[in-house]
Amino acid sequence: MPLPLRLQPTSPVSLQTQIFEQVRAMILEGRLRPGERLPATRILSEQIRIARNTAALAYERLAAEGYIETRSSVGTFVSSQIPESALYAATQNSLPSARKPRRAMGGAVHPAFRCQAVVNPHRGRLVADFWVGRPDPDSFPRKTWAQLIVKRLRIAGSDLTEYRAQSGLFELRRAIADRLRPTRNIATNADEIIIVGGCQDGLNLVSRMMLGPGATAVVEQPCYQGAAFLFESFGARIVSVPVDDRGLDCSHLPDVRNAVAYVTPSHQYPLGVTLTLERRLELLAWAAETDSYILEDDYDSDFRFHGAPIAALKGLDRTGRVIYLGTFSKSLGAGLRLGYVVFPPELVERARDMKTLMNNGQPWLEQATLADFMTSGGYERHVRRIRKLYLSRRNALLSALEKHFPGGEIIGDEAGMHLAWRLPSEFPPAREIEQRAIEAGVGVYTLTSGAAVGFDTSPENDRYLVLGFSSLTEREIAAGIARLAEALAPVTDRRRRPRRLVVEC
Repeated sequence: MPLPLRLQPTSPVSLQTQIFEQVRAMILEGRLRPGERLPATRILSEQIRIARNTAALAYERLAAEGYIETRSSVGTFVSSQIPESALYAATQNSLPSARKPRRAMGGAVHPAFRCQAVVNPHRGRLVADFWVGRPDPDSFPRKTWAQLIVKRLRIAGSDLTEYRAQSGLFELRRAIADRLRPTRNIATNADEIIIVGGCQDGLNLVSRMMLGPGATAVVEQPCYQGAAFLFESFGARIVSVPVDDRGLDCSHLPDVRNAVAYVTPSHQYPLGVTLTLERRLELLAWAAETDSYILEDDYDSDFRFHGAPIAALKGLDRTGRVIYLGTFSKSLGAGLRLGYVVFPPELVERARDMKTLMNNGQPWLEQATLADFMTSGGYERHVRRIRKLYLSRRNALLSALEKHFPGGEIIGDEAGMHLAWRLPSEFPPAREIEQRAIEAGVGVYTLTSGAAVGFDTSPENDRYLVLGFSSLTEREIAAGIARLAEALAPVTDRRRRPRRLVVEC
């Protein structure tokens, strides 16, 4: 490991002392940790272009004072026991600066931003965790994926060492376009697609292009936190439109111009309802009339359990008003960090420029492997297989809820990886049930803790729980709901108990 040393040959301090002091500072400040290997004196002398004897003398001094240790025939390492006096001095010297609050350059202090719930704080501590949006980890095609990676590495050449087009690997963009035409009814091509690091990255790209202080962002009520909070961070004015059993209520769309409307029409997040064809056409007409754009987040449309997949909103668009977001986080896994945005032709160049400013492109190897997986037919087979698996798990969840909580209202179970449960009127608020469930080792989530946000203070917002089922086995689902019923028995039985009729004589 090279050391970031900055030596000054013209300084009155000797090179040996400069090396000693800089390495000691790195150890005391924690930049070099106990047990970490240091470069050999030969390598260090070549790196900073000094005589090897100078480096050796500096190492000898560090070793004499207990900062480093040499292990015969192994190498030189940071000592596992740093002198206490040195650590005490380092701690004392750091105290004054630790008390001073840091300010941004120029004295500006940015306001605190709200961030979406991404990682479950109870992860790994629950018997059954109905966290939303997690693919089944055992279903990832590891063997095929490993074979494709090895194949790509054999012929990689300069692909691993050179920058590629910021819009993404052409082969992957073409494969995505070829799949969107038959499955989502979207007539597009590789040039209109930009590869991003999942839907959130795509939302960020679009926000940078189209939102700023005073701009209008129309969102669903309730809405995915990651979108609403992001739009807020750009200073946009948020206008929420209620969702009912037919999706976004277009009669409440605002009378504005040049807005961006964020929607999840195929499986509304978090309630799971599907936007009807009539309302899809109303929404498209509103966008054309107000010179606005629609941001369609199609995050889990691969998982529709009954009937043919519903055409995407963009598939109905004839005026170039829909920007389409897709992701592989739900079908393969969030760890790949791969998604895509399909732009109308007139926005493509601007989007490509903005993407270049954001980063220098997504990782090449993951893109190339996914492109091969798609063109070989492996991806389609994978989606069909896990769709059947998720259907079985959804059925297991419905059966368990009906067994232990008969008559409950289930919403959004026709598609996706989660459903919403509207609590019976005699049940306590959702937040109370969530807490009782966590204490019993079961994860069920309110709209807020499940990465959704409501823009009104209605008590109705606390009458829903969201339950993801895709990452749990059928046995885990049955055991989890049984345990939930046991945890809620003291409150639900008491509330269901009929009142005693008192008759006065």
